[in-house]
Amino acid sequence: MTNWLTEDAVLLCKHGGRVANEPTQQWVTIGRRRVLVENDPEGRKISSCPYRSVTIKPCQRTLQVQTGYSEFVRIDGKRVCLDTLTGPTEGTPPGNAYHVTRPGQDLVSGAGS
Repeated sequence: MTNWLTEDAVLLCKHGGRVANEPTQQWVTIGRRRVLVENDPEGRKISSCPYRSVTIKPCQRTLQVQTGYSEFVRIDGKRVCLDTLTGPTEGTPPGNAYHVTRPGQDLVSGAGS
């Protein structure tokens, strides 16, 4: 089973930079923390990526999610984010990714992708 993500989820680029969570829906909470839905992790700032040099751009923003949206559960028409969520960053070289290290809650699971 996979856990749903809340605004307390920890998403990191592969180098350890932290993705900013900005939930867009107000309807559904777990422990009074808003659940993340489709597009919430996309286009977000990444802080403190240590991966940089003259020819390397650090991870500074997330791009479109590749996997990790529920295929079964939606909130206000948007798919729920799951702890399997991953996607690329706009850092160089291409192929740098962000992923979930902590979902922000462990009460609600299921509705896999």
